[in-house]
Amino acid sequence: MYVVKSPLSDASLMTVSEALQGALVDLVDLALVAKQIHWNVVGPRFRSVHLQLDEVVDTARKYSDTVAERAAALGIPPDGRAATVAVGSGIGVTPEGWVDDTTAVGALVDALGAVIARMRERVEATGEPDPVSQDIFIGITADLEKHHWMFQAENG
Repeated sequence: MYVVKSPLSDASLMTVSEALQGALVDLVDLALVAKQIHWNVVGPRFRSVHLQLDEVVDTARKYSDTVAERAAALGIPPDGRAATVAVGSGIGVTPEGWVDDTTAVGALVDALGAVIARMRERVEATGEPDPVSQDIFIGITADLEKHHWMFQAENG
């Protein structure tokens, strides 16, 4: 079997591997959380929040693919299986059942905040060992922070 070999040192690869895998897990879970709330949101702002949630889903899915492909390019087999995501995500518990629009927005603010905090740690951790992966994390963080701002503005 052919195995992809990384140009990074073993120590750098360990750091970058942890960062990429952690980001993959958080992004997969963020997409799931946003979609779960998207299906269950109710209230006077239903339509705007419903559509805004899909924007988060699209961002998370796009970047989860980018992160997984970066990992594969470095010889790190990405793991986005449900069990891996359930154990490794930094996002808290998602509301169950119907969710009023204010609670939905608050849940997304919290979920985005958790993922952003962990992404910022990854930006810091990958600067020295792999600026290419760091650049990916910077882009992800910027887009997630934009969503975070917009959801915060929803609840004023």
